[in-house]
Amino acid sequence: MLHRPLPTPPAALRRGPFRRGAFTSDLRSPRLTSQLGLMLAVAFGVCFLTGLLSHAIQHPPGWFWWPARPVWLYRVTQGLHIATGLASVPLLAAKLWSVYPKLFAWPPFRDPAHALERGSVAVLASTAIFQLVTGVLNIARWYAPMPFGFVAAHHWTAWLAVGALCVHVAVKLPVVRRALARTPRAVPAEGLSRRGLLAAVGATAAVVTVATVGQTVRPLRDLSVLAPRRPGIGPQGLPVNTSAAAARITVPADFRVTVTGPTGRHAFTVEQLAALPQHTVALPITCVEGWSADARWTGVRVRDLMAMVGFADGSVLVESLQQDSPYRSSVLAPPHAHDDLTLLALRLNGETLHPDHGYPCRLIAPNRPGVLQTKWVTALTVVPS
Repeated sequence: MLHRPLPTPPAALRRGPFRRGAFTSDLRSPRLTSQLGLMLAVAFGVCFLTGLLSHAIQHPPGWFWWPARPVWLYRVTQGLHIATGLASVPLLAAKLWSVYPKLFAWPPFRDPAHALERGSVAVLASTAIFQLVTGVLNIARWYAPMPFGFVAAHHWTAWLAVGALCVHVAVKLPVVRRALARTPRAVPAEGLSRRGLLAAVGATAAVVTVATVGQTVRPLRDLSVLAPRRPGIGPQGLPVNTSAAAARITVPADFRVTVTGPTGRHAFTVEQLAALPQHTVALPITCVEGWSADARWTGVRVRDLMAMVGFADGSVLVESLQQDSPYRSSVLAPPHAHDDLTLLALRLNGETLHPDHGYPCRLIAPNRPGVLQTKWVTALTVVPS
């Protein structure tokens, strides 16, 4: 019954883009669409997996484990996430161009089964556009057009997009195999060829990548004219996402960092922290928006501070002076809490921390997103395992 043909529509409705022969480009073909689809599927797949990893690091389920070493791993995975997301923009545009005449096919669907197939394609196209548009807005830190929580919306829509993509691939796989196995149909010599179109789309994706990836890959920073952040620009040579003023930070005159554990509780002034053994480490700070920058941090090892209150195992809750933010606290899992490179930092690149970088003190740990490198730290507390 699902394959019973629908009644033929009246000829009077076949006007404008609905008329036969309304789209005349010889470049469109199942082969071109299949090739663009494969390119887009690879980019989307890498973007989805790296985005899923970033989400798990920031909102870890109970089974998840993330190492402290190598220190550059999150820098690479998040850089790939942003790079493949941006490269997907021209790929998706070209893919939609190759198939958009089908939006005006008449009749809109041949039978109920075909209607379900077209509905799944509509879900795939709308979720893919939503992911790329909101991702670009997030990179630019322009949240006014998004009257919803970006993180949750981006995460769950990604699952919808990938699910729709899997259904689409399963349905279209025979068509793709036939199209790629078939000898390409000749097109007129004048104008752009299909191969030329593919090369132009690939070159556009490459240009977008090179023009933005320098915010992660420092040797390309001078070429990244479209990157929303320049990793060397900001207080003390580092960019800032949230300034002290924006976070409404006021450091009280009697400021203390409270360290609490199984055997007691200590409160340290900044001067007392500076009097403890200091360590300097070279660690990148990597933002979820894709930029990263190297820096030298000096401060007290977190594990040394926590040892003073009987810390032997488990995690450490790090809390900030900042209020009204989902990132006002973070949890140092055991791999990071026990690592020699994890500091309660007091200095950046040899200077006292700038207020925008977390003065009086901030957390810096290897292989963690910047949003989890808590600034304006006021308390460290052992969380038993």
